Amino acid sequence: MKIAHLLVLGVACCLPLAASAQWQWLDKDNKNVFSDQAPPPEVPDKNILRRPTGLTPRVRFSTAPAAPDAAASAASAASPAKPSGVDKDLAEKARKAEEAEKAQKAAEAQKVVQAKAENCTRARQGKATFDSGMRVARLNAQGEREIMDDSARAAEQQRLQSVIDSDCK
Repeated sequence: MKIAHLLVLGVACCLPLAASAQWQWLDKDNKNVFSDQAPPPEVPDKNILRRPTGLTPRVRFSTAPAAPDAAASAASAASPAKPSGVDKDLAEKARKAEEAEKAQKAAEAQKVVQAKAENCTRARQGKATFDSGMRVARLNAQGEREIMDDSARAAEQQRLQSVIDSDCK
């Protein structure tokens, strides 16, 4: 029992050590900021109030230009080969996305062509039925069967002809 109490007491004593890895600094409005991440670069060193244990102050590089010919020789010696500016993986993904989009558009166009062909076939069959002169019956809104009169037949023939004109090309 005493070992368990000592273990709990030891863990409780170690908890504040985990909180010691915090940063504290004053922001631009002079408010205290606490974080587990380093402050942004625009915060000056004098405003950093606490660092995690064992960390040294940030290194600041001077922004003043050196002598012109020294800067040119240092830049040419220190600069590695320039990247081409094109990420191959990104370019490959973009190319695949374009191909997928083209394939999708082609599939949609194929569906439209197929639907038009089916509409054309049905319109021609319906026109042939109306041109044959046989009686045609339809169901009305109440579900009753009624024979089409001459004006309804003419209107339906005209509608079918317009479908044939638009879809059968």
